[in-house]
Order: sequence, then C-alpha cells, then structure tokens
Amino acid sequence: MVAVTLLGGGNLAQHLASAFFAANGIELRQIYNRSIAPIAHWEGKVLVTNQLEALVETDVCIIAVNDQSIETLSKKIAPFNGLLLHCSGTLDLDVLQANSRTGVLYPLQSFSKDKEIDFGKIPLCLEVSDTADHSKLLYLANSLSEKNIWMTTAQRKKLHLAAVFVNNFVNYMYTLGEEICVENGIPFEILHPLIEETAHKINTLPPSQAQTGPAIRKDTLTLEAHKKQLQHQKKEIYSLLTAALLKTQK
Repeated sequence: MVAVTLLGGGNLAQHLASAFFAANGIELRQIYNRSIAPIAHWEGKVLVTNQLEALVETDVCIIAVNDQSIETLSKKIAPFNGLLLHCSGTLDLDVLQANSRTGVLYPLQSFSKDKEIDFGKIPLCLEVSDTADHSKLLYLANSLSEKNIWMTTAQRKKLHLAAVFVNNFVNYMYTLGEEICVENGIPFEILHPLIEETAHKINTLPPSQAQTGPAIRKDTLTLEAHKKQLQHQKKEIYSLLTAALLKTQK
C-alpha cells in the first residue's frame, strides 16, 4: 500500500483524486489546496486542509497545480522525506530541487471540469531523479493507468509541444468552425461526424496520409472562394494554413 498526499484543487487534481480512490494498493491520505472550497466535497473520504503545516507524512506527494506555482510550493513543503512528484509537461525536475527524492508523473491528456474520463487509458510519462525510486513510481503509475512510459525531461517537453498542436490548436479550429456555423444559422453538431471520422482515421493512417481538402488537391478556385468569405483573423489563419499545406505538397 502506497500512501499519497495530493496538492491542488484544479481539474487535474480532481481527476487524480477520483482515480486514486478507485485504484487498488493506493491510499489517498490527504488533499491540500490553498482554498478549501474546491476540495470540500472530499471531506469524509480523506483529510482536507488549506494549511501546509498540517500536511501529514506519506510515501508520495504529488504537486498538481499550475506550472507557475510548482517550484514555490515545493520549497514551502521542503524537506519532504518521501517521493515528491510534479505533473508538468514542460518543467525540469530541478524545480523540485529543495527536495532530495523527486520525479514526474505527467498525464498526457486534457482535463475539463465535470467531464468524466477513463484514467486507465491515459498515457503517463514518468521520470525520477534517483533510480531507487523507479519501482515506487512505476507501482503508483500502474495503479492508475495501463499506459506508462519512461522518458527524459527533453522528450517530455517535445511531447508537450506536439500535444499543443494536436489538442489546443485543433480545438481552436473547432472554435472558429463553430463561429462560422453560428453566424450563418447552421448547427455546429452537423460537423461532429466529420470531426470524429478525422480523429479515428489516424488510428490506421499516418496524419500526413490522411490529409484531405482543397489545398491538397490544389483546388485554387475553392481556396479563393473560401478566402473571399473570410475577414480579418480567420482569413489570415486560413491563408497561413493553406500556404503550409501547399508547401508540403511541393
């Protein structure tokens, strides 16, 4: 049994807490957040506190807060005798340097409030500063997910960059598409099957081979017709992406 302390009350922390309660061999002993309100609903199942001096000693402490707060928070709880982990895709292990045993548990997923997710399907990217903690972190990760991979800080940073392209930027494209639909009295839901098919297609095809559209076909008439319908930022984005796609075809 591994005893865990969780620091944070945001989307990631909430999903981690739920996953720990459902996991075998893990005891989530305490949750800390600077405000009690976001974690108050866990009272009765686990110790909750907004006082750092009230933290109890556990085998593992996980810092699941925004990147800007990780280093400061880690210094405030130093020295922590167990394994201290952060969940960032972009930060080095050095941000936890006030503690001797450190590591990373980075879930490669986008977390939204009140949106249930199967944590067992989420890839977890793992790293430790001391190989002696390898088995402890692996045990913890295996209790949460079927998909775990060890990687260096440099690899994790590149993966996070790739994730921004395939997740955040793609979702922004959905937002622009939704705006065009709403402005013209078209239900955005009509695009759902297209979005789902495009996403599912890359399970069997490399994205470069799955690419379709007027730029790939060099359909200049359609490209120009689209640009005439757009203004300002949307036109700039459309032109930039079209130019990039045309360049790949060359």
